Amino acid sequence: MVKIGYHASHEQFKPSQLLNYVQQADKAGFNLCLSSDHFYPWSEKQGQSGFAWSWLGAAMQATPNLSYRIVCAPGQRYHPAIIAQAAATLAEMFPDRFWLTVGSGQALNEQITGEKWPCKSDRNTRLKECVDIIRALWSGETVTHRGLVSIEEAKLYTRPETNPLMIGAAITAKTAQWLGSWADGLITTSRPPEQLKEVVEAFHRGGGQGKPMILKVQLSYHSDENIAKKDAYDQWRNNIFASQVLSDLKTPQQFDAIGEFVTLEDLEKNVRVSSNVEQHIEWLKQDIELGFDELILHNVNREQEQFIETFGKTVLPRLL
Repeated sequence: MVKIGYHASHEQFKPSQLLNYVQQADKAGFNLCLSSDHFYPWSEKQGQSGFAWSWLGAAMQATPNLSYRIVCAPGQRYHPAIIAQAAATLAEMFPDRFWLTVGSGQALNEQITGEKWPCKSDRNTRLKECVDIIRALWSGETVTHRGLVSIEEAKLYTRPETNPLMIGAAITAKTAQWLGSWADGLITTSRPPEQLKEVVEAFHRGGGQGKPMILKVQLSYHSDENIAKKDAYDQWRNNIFASQVLSDLKTPQQFDAIGEFVTLEDLEKNVRVSSNVEQHIEWLKQDIELGFDELILHNVNREQEQFIETFGKTVLPRLL
């Protein structure tokens, strides 16, 4: 049966606000939470970037009915040994409630180290090295590795009884097919059904058949259609570009500059904007038909409380 989650957007809200929102989501009947993990927001208008790993411990303690996932990019801003340790600690404290999702990252967050931002093929190679290191540490091995990432005689002493799943993040079908060969599951973002189908089929083709699939659904709901449109455009128009653009721009100011060229029509091709709850239910049913096991709902406007309450009362009972 499908599970429905709430997306905690650290780029848009203070950690204290997000803690309140996930508590509301827990009470409203959501099953899951997906936490973003940014150093910078996508836009100056979003204006936040709390440290997700500090927040996760507090959030998981405060919401006992929710399982958690976090999208993370080990290899530059984070050494994989640190991510292995952080994830193992959460999984030990909150058994069977945490999965790690990993991707090759964006320069927006990773280039703060001052190191060279690698090309996509090198980022993928580095990601796979990190995944192998993390899994080895979770298994209790003493790990030494020299490659695009280096680690020397590292051993993790605090480990969970059951390791978290390692979910791979993909936007393109090419990356999804690659992930199918090694990831424990797939996470991707919403887009038109024919494009999503290509990603799903590629993941299966690469070896992902039978593995869990997570869809981050980007939507804007408000009872007032004009507010749903206006606020989505204000908050999320910078995020609709192709992956090579999203991956390589370095500052919120650069994202704001390209966002000036986005029209509302462009946005609505990538974000599901509607004040009609029935329309949102129909869209989500199409996602379920494509085989997604978890739908993480990201209401990209700032009106979170109305969204949580309305979807808790009218959407979740129809889908769960």
